[in-house]
This record gives sequence, structure tokens and C-alpha cells, in this order.
Amino acid sequence: MDFKPLITLLAVVNPLAIVPFFIHYTDGFSRQQRRETVVTAATTAALVIAMSALLGLQVLEFFNISLASFQVGGGMLLLTSALNMLNARPAEAKPATHDLEQGAEKAAMGASIAVVPLTIPLLTGPATISTVVIYAERAHTFWQMAALVGYGVVIGLAIAIAFALAEPIARVLGKTGISVMTRLMGLILAALAVEVMAVGLVKLFPALAH
Repeated sequence: MDFKPLITLLAVVNPLAIVPFFIHYTDGFSRQQRRETVVTAATTAALVIAMSALLGLQVLEFFNISLASFQVGGGMLLLTSALNMLNARPAEAKPATHDLEQGAEKAAMGASIAVVPLTIPLLTGPATISTVVIYAERAHTFWQMAALVGYGVVIGLAIAIAFALAEPIARVLGKTGISVMTRLMGLILAALAVEVMAVGLVKLFPALAH
């Protein structure tokens, strides 16, 4: 069995790198709400990978969408998320009523946060979907395609384990450490978003490369 697709997907998805974002977006969640978010994010990521393997090429062709256009759109989503993280005020600077309102709002949006932006585009963005589509194109037998779908389940389990460790990480870092880490990751995410958009734009407009 070829494990190259699994290794590549683990490197591209990189669940551990998304733990700071998980801590940020689930701030104020109860233990149960955070657990539900973990399950939803892991399940959604596995489904996205599986559906990308089975229907990725057909969906893009049906809507006449190129991977380059998908990269630009995904990069814009990443950049919006990065700006929100960079502009966020420290938790201790917020009024108590605002904390309550924000906690209630996040609780109501738990499933939504797990899907967007945690799973899409942070975990399974253009790079992940592109990788799956490329390997799906190379899958010539039923078992090769089944293995690729199975790798999606493995990736989902890896995400669940990484996010399950987020709470002890949060206890070690504290609010100040998380605040600093959130802004640092926001800056890195902004740079990543620009890089993703740049690659897509060069593919759409080759003249930009010159």
C-alpha cells in the first residue's frame, strides 16, 4: 500500500499548527461545547477529504472552476480570519457583559466555527483539496481510491487528538500566552494567505510572474 498520500496530507493539514486557532475560536466554550467542536471539526475534515477524492474533479469541472481560482478564494478567507485575530483585543480588556454576550454568541455558533474557519479553510483549504484531487487523479483502481478515502478518516483522528490536547496547552500558556500566540499566528496566517493568493493569481494571470 502506498502511504505517500497520507504522509503528504498530514504535512499539508498539520493539525498541531491549528491548535492555537482552535484555542482562540473556542474561547469561552464549556467542556461539552469544545468536545462537540472537536468532533464536528474532525468529522468535517474527514468528509471534505473523502468528498474531494470522490467528487473533486467533477465538482470543479461542473462549475467550471479552476484550482487557481479556488486558491485565490481560499486565500481571501484566510486573510479575513488573520485580520480578525490580529485586531482582537485581550480578553481581560473586555467588559464583563461583552464577555457574556461573546460567549453566548460563540456557543450558538459552535458547529459553524468548527466548519468555518477551523475545518475550511484552516485545516482543509485549497492546498489540501488540491493534494487530494491530484492523488485521486492517479488512483486507477477501486482499492487505491478506497485507501485515499480511508486516509481522510486517519486525518480526522489526528485532528481530534491534536484538538483534545488544546485544553492542557491553554492551561500551561494562560490568557497572556494565548493572546500573544494568537496574534503571532494571526501574522503568520496573514502571510500564508497572501502566499496562497499569490500562487493562484500567478496561475490565473501568468504575466504577473514577470
